[in-house]
Amino acid sequence: MYAPERHRAILEAVTRDGRASVVDLSDSLAVAPETIRRDLSNLERQGLVRRVHGGAMPAARLAFEPTVDTRINEHQDEKFRIAQAALAEVPAEGAIIVDAGTTTGTLLTLIPDTYELTVVTNSVLHAAALAHRQNITVLMLGGRVRSRTMACVDEWAIDGLKGLYADVAFVGSNGITADRGLTTPDRKEAAIKNAMLLAARRRIVLADNTKFGVNHFASFGSLEDVDVVITDALVDDDVADEIEAAGPVVVRA
Repeated sequence: MYAPERHRAILEAVTRDGRASVVDLSDSLAVAPETIRRDLSNLERQGLVRRVHGGAMPAARLAFEPTVDTRINEHQDEKFRIAQAALAEVPAEGAIIVDAGTTTGTLLTLIPDTYELTVVTNSVLHAAALAHRQNITVLMLGGRVRSRTMACVDEWAIDGLKGLYADVAFVGSNGITADRGLTTPDRKEAAIKNAMLLAARRRIVLADNTKFGVNHFASFGSLEDVDVVITDALVDDDVADEIEAAGPVVVRA
């Protein structure tokens, strides 16, 4: 079976069933799982499917922006491993900027009590979680709170970053590709993420494997401007290599 025929069969299966696994597709199309994974990566780059652990779903199924309550229960093991790797980038003393998000939130739970930090964040949830920590000074960026992400956005939030230059910025991304860089569904969130990257000496992106090869509406950063992308071991090797070739070091946790 030629690649175009496989791609058509894969799209039919994903559309019909709402999800298709690599194992099932490999069996039904009589090809190796590695071939199916390459096909899925190709289809995802075209925006036709969305890679998930073990297979793929229709791209349209995940076109919306999930709420923080939904995301907090997704890919928990991967997020924890990413956060553990990211902890090595946190200075024992100094200032860090931490974007709203469930993976960045996991990172904050791992910071030892022996660290003396100033944490700048636009996340209502992050600020509340850190408020009792005696070793951490929390600077909350103001602005309009988006209920979907519990992140402060708009000019008030961006103004709070003016004149700051933190040691490290930890920023999440809904999508990351070699051609468009870092993307997110909302333009206002894109603006504050971009401002965070510009306000730090070192720039770290935290993104699990499902964010790779995915493009969203608003771009907020070039890969050339990122020092490190930390992801999990399930990321497609070819896609990760493309990201690394564009500039940042890719760490697979």
